[in-house]
Amino acid sequence: MKASPLPSGRTRGLNFVVPDDWTPEQALAVFELLDDLREVICARYLSDMQQVLRQDRRQRELPFYEHDPPF
Repeated sequence: MKASPLPSGRTRGLNFVVPDDWTPEQALAVFELLDDLREVICARYLSDMQQVLRQDRRQRELPFYEHDPPF
């Protein structure tokens, strides 16, 4: 069975399994932890991550523009 891609597009790596027996409070605690982690990472690396994302998008678009006329 092939794994569905995560929002990042990855289909391999860590298998994220959320236990069925978490309480809503436990789920909220993990959600808040991840939200805080995202904020800390963005505070430090946001501009660097944006640059990497721009480069990645340009590389994906290049093959189309190399073969197609600009109009």
